[in-house]
Amino acid sequence: MTEHLLEVRDLSVRFHTARGMVNAVNGISWHLDRGETLAILGESGSGKSVSASAIMNLIDCPPGEITSGQILFEGRDLLTLDAETRRDINGRRIAMIFQDPLSHLNPVYPVGWQIAEAGMAHGLPRAKARARTLQLLTRVGIPDPEAAMAKYPHQFSGGQRQRLMIAMALVLKPDILIADEPTTALDVTVQAEVLSLLEELQEETGMGLLLITHDLGVVAEAADRAVVMEGGRVVETGTPRDLYHGASHPYTRKLLAAAPGKGEMRQPDEAPAPILQVRGLEKSYGPFRALRGVDFDLRAGETLAVVGESGSGKSTVARLLLRLEEATGGSALWKGEDLLQKSPRQMAPLRRQLQMVFQDPTQSLAPHMSVFQIISEAWAIHPGILPKARWRARVAELLEQVGLRPEHAERHPHQFSGGQRQRIAIARALALEPELIICDEAVSALDVSIQAQVIDLLGKLRDELGLAFIFIAHDLPVVRDFADRVLVMQKGEIVEQGSVAQIFDAPQALYTQRLLAAGLDADPDVQADRRAARLALAK
Repeated sequence: MTEHLLEVRDLSVRFHTARGMVNAVNGISWHLDRGETLAILGESGSGKSVSASAIMNLIDCPPGEITSGQILFEGRDLLTLDAETRRDINGRRIAMIFQDPLSHLNPVYPVGWQIAEAGMAHGLPRAKARARTLQLLTRVGIPDPEAAMAKYPHQFSGGQRQRLMIAMALVLKPDILIADEPTTALDVTVQAEVLSLLEELQEETGMGLLLITHDLGVVAEAADRAVVMEGGRVVETGTPRDLYHGASHPYTRKLLAAAPGKGEMRQPDEAPAPILQVRGLEKSYGPFRALRGVDFDLRAGETLAVVGESGSGKSTVARLLLRLEEATGGSALWKGEDLLQKSPRQMAPLRRQLQMVFQDPTQSLAPHMSVFQIISEAWAIHPGILPKARWRARVAELLEQVGLRPEHAERHPHQFSGGQRQRIAIARALALEPELIICDEAVSALDVSIQAQVIDLLGKLRDELGLAFIFIAHDLPVVRDFADRVLVMQKGEIVEQGSVAQIFDAPQALYTQRLLAAGLDADPDVQADRRAARLALAK
């Protein structure tokens, strides 16, 4: 048998923590061949990123400790090599790109210097490193690559920053590229472009691609084989098609069952009068017009999804409605009263009725406050809603309503998982008994099963409390399952709106068709059809 390009044998990793020993990886084994794409699939805490960190020698020891196993690269055990040899392999032979490129690109250096420096660190002459950088920026699709070399990371979009990370990883033409959640939180079209770029580069160089993800659609689109991990163990291995149609392990079946986009589409009820009427909404930043004449209605108990790429104006609409920014023109009638004409003093009582849940609960929840303080703060700001003697009991009720326990009230945000923190954010929004909640990418970064739980929770709250939602999202399968109507935005304008069935089954605008074709589906056969449609629309 030909030896594998990379083989992990019986790898175990544990961490020493204040609460005792945590076994993050428990005796896992898998292999990657040249020219192959292997996906490591699992939710947060499954051990997939820890195993990748072990390959790159990025585990801090202590508190981390590799207790057993081998990591064989071309037959050599990386774990037995000295530090200098390991450094020579990392970056030159095995490279890695990370989930959040902004936190891995140095903000004080131009991107051209950073990419070239990756080559110079391994002995590439400065002139050759610069020429290689220019060549790679062109290849990964960065506009005006000569000028781009002098720019800084903050001057690029999220998708462009991920392309810069890919360019940096490929400077020395590595044999293996490890991509750790490379498309999480990217727009569907940008996500499709990044995956397509990785596939093209793999075909050109013959490198092995190790793709770490929690997204079943990414597996269906890009992987040749997949390894499913749960609780630090490998529970199942197979091709995407074999796993989708014949998964044997309960955990794999649970992940597949949680994949969005497979349920029945909701049929919107036509209420006689909308509670929110937006007409001619405009927003300009100097000469740049971010919103151009946006019109839509929202009815009580209805979920209106707003979809589109970054820069389409989705989040700007939310900020204007909540008066976090001031509109340049237009009106937003909430039960007949124009929100845009209210003074800050007049807006204060209306904020009870309009609440927002943000994308990242880690940033939207004050880290120094307990959960009780975070939720009860709403009653301190709006006195007279609830007697102080009732605060603790009401916090307990809200926590139970969002699927948490009353005793969680005394904990702080860092003591919860991402999904739990988002539930706390929802409980905080519910504290004022609002009639409208705006969700701005509220589930985009969550694991598939946690995402399903949060969407199910929001659906129950909508049905029980009659809440209306404006649901801003780039995840089209989630929109399909949750929304009543969909509003499609491009470059600050609405290009199409209608019921979920109208938008998903019979889209009229070419832009909508491209968005749907770029979306990822967990079914490899459906994904193959979408890829064909995407190629056809690109012609």
